[in-house]
Amino acid sequence: MLRLILKEMRPRQWPKNLFVFLPLIFTVRQYWRPFTPTMWEFLALTIGAFVVFCFASGFVYLVNDLVDVDKDRAHPRKKTRPIASGALPERIAKIAAVVILAITLVGAVALDLFSQTFPYPSGEPIFPFPYAFTVVTLFYLLLQVAYSFYLKHVVIIDVFCIAAGFVLRTVAGAVVIQVPISPWLYVLTIMLSLFIGFAKRRNELVILEDNAREHRAILEEYSAALLDQMIAVTLACTVIAYSLYTFTAENLPDNRSMMLTIPFVLYGIFRYLYLIHIRNEGGSPEEALLNDRPLLISIILWGATVVAILYVYGRSS
Repeated sequence: MLRLILKEMRPRQWPKNLFVFLPLIFTVRQYWRPFTPTMWEFLALTIGAFVVFCFASGFVYLVNDLVDVDKDRAHPRKKTRPIASGALPERIAKIAAVVILAITLVGAVALDLFSQTFPYPSGEPIFPFPYAFTVVTLFYLLLQVAYSFYLKHVVIIDVFCIAAGFVLRTVAGAVVIQVPISPWLYVLTIMLSLFIGFAKRRNELVILEDNAREHRAILEEYSAALLDQMIAVTLACTVIAYSLYTFTAENLPDNRSMMLTIPFVLYGIFRYLYLIHIRNEGGSPEEALLNDRPLLISIILWGATVVAILYVYGRSS
């Protein structure tokens, strides 16, 4: 049963929670130097936030699958999930969801208490209200539960809810270490997550064809042509925003060396578009990331280049 519960929590989708590391990578640079005690404290807090959001997202997946159990049984892939297949009884899944929710909330409060033992990076709290990380986690849970029951049936808003989940992960990564978030980080997170969300809807529409409405009623409100236009708009905004960010953001090196990362971003996006239109694999970005070697390599190279620019070349220039 534990193995089935873990499978329902979708560990393969936990890479989405890596968004909590963005503030640590891009914002905290101005407050600490590598290999100092402060760095390890911030890293420990961010890893804790990642773990909490893995439990939070696992709870959301359990709730979503309990709500959609009948529709999932009509889906070619989702019908094999433990709840939909009947391998995991619904009663056990409900108990597991309550336990996981409790672990999530206790973990969030404990992380807030732990973070208060460290000095604030900028000398004073950026988010002055108490238990900021717990508040963000609660808001994420409420939004995702509302999505599972109602908001996923509202056209366009359904994708905005997906995007909001990524933004809240980024905010959580900032509040747990008490650093300000660059406005560019908000814009880039929103645009990229909207792009991924519309690509996911397109994949469902194409793969399910005539059975699309039976699986997800909201798909009746979309068409492949409409989604292609939305993907094009959000894609263009993502590329423009990232390009502007690389040479205008205040927290980046003055030598504008971050512009060297633009080719990796362009290749990663174009490769994902290839997967969407040619291989029909855009419905699961985390699986595309894990299974498509060129995409994974481009992201690894991008990450390595960013770290090198921010913490090696950028500091010495």
